[in-house]
Amino acid sequence: MLKSVQYKYRPENLTISEPNKYKPENLQSEEMILNLGPQHPSTHGVLRLEVVTDGEIVVDVIPHLGYLHRCFEKHAQSLPFNQIIPYVDRMDYLGAMNSEHAYVMGVEKMLGIDKDIPKRVEYIRVLVAELNRIASHFIAIGTYALDIGAYTPFLWLFRDREHIMRLLEWTSGARMLYNYIWVGGLFYDIPVGFEDRCKSFIEYLKPKMQELQQLVIENHIFINRTANVAVLPLPVAINYGCTGPVLRGSGLRWDLRKVDGYSVYPEIDFDVPIGTGEAGKVGDCWDRNNVRVQECFESIRIIEQCLEKLTKEHKRTKEFDPQAVVPKKIRPPKMDFYARAESTKGELGFFFRTDGRADVPVRVKARACSFNNLSVLPEISRGGMIADLIAAIGSLDIVMGEVDR
Repeated sequence: MLKSVQYKYRPENLTISEPNKYKPENLQSEEMILNLGPQHPSTHGVLRLEVVTDGEIVVDVIPHLGYLHRCFEKHAQSLPFNQIIPYVDRMDYLGAMNSEHAYVMGVEKMLGIDKDIPKRVEYIRVLVAELNRIASHFIAIGTYALDIGAYTPFLWLFRDREHIMRLLEWTSGARMLYNYIWVGGLFYDIPVGFEDRCKSFIEYLKPKMQELQQLVIENHIFINRTANVAVLPLPVAINYGCTGPVLRGSGLRWDLRKVDGYSVYPEIDFDVPIGTGEAGKVGDCWDRNNVRVQECFESIRIIEQCLEKLTKEHKRTKEFDPQAVVPKKIRPPKMDFYARAESTKGELGFFFRTDGRADVPVRVKARACSFNNLSVLPEISRGGMIADLIAAIGSLDIVMGEVDR
């Protein structure tokens, strides 16, 4: 009696399922194809890079996307608007508050209630979003230092990020995926005593940021490893749709918090850091990381101003209801609508298509900043060393949950 064979190995299975752009017969005599990833130490998660090399020199890089399969856009077609928020969290899981803020503002504008949101709610949203921005940048800078051989900054930044994670967990009940910013309001007001604890954390963090500046950005070894490496010229960054620190590192002062002036950002005083080529060329790896560090300083300024407002003009009262404007049923008119905001990694946008009859969208398309930023990798890697390719990937600060959505 013959036993049925469930699976038969064929050597060509890999090339059938995941074909390369380059074939061995098309290479020059000294060239070869290397795969970087998909494994975590090499490519920040589950990205596979098809790399054509000539010795130690990178001839070309082809990012093969996918493998994480968040399926955000497919989920969004079968869920009510308010139930999509937890799935928004899971795209850029390192900056979930910022992602929620962008999505929720879009739905509120479609409903026409964006002007009705209480100021205390708006300031709390900005407060938690900027705390999350610092936490995300700490991951970006710490893991980047780890990529190029420095272990201490990684440990120090994770130590300080933990304080932020505990603050946000105290606020929302969740450690990373918050579902805290709701359409029309918030899940709950910030806890009693949060303002004082947050102020204490900011006072603790300020000298630590100075240490970070000296330990990483001004470090002679770090400068030698990142200056003049993977230079991204501004016209190339614009043509590829790069945003966030990747674009600002190339010298353009483009920040949606200033450009669009959404929420209460117009009422807050802060600067937009850009790359200046201080250590090498404008748009190199050093500039992109310096922009992230300087943005952490600016986020501290924003948090301090939010805390000032939340303890004075918009202080806590017994009458305050963070869900006062939350609609019972979210049913926007029939329309196509695009909303965007400045996430931790750049412009996060949502394109909505609604039919005016259901509380489930016909389509929600996410414009993910990590996707566009990653697409520029071949342009900044060609002609460099293989070791510099790892430095280039890390300097883009990608999260694959947002790429493979």
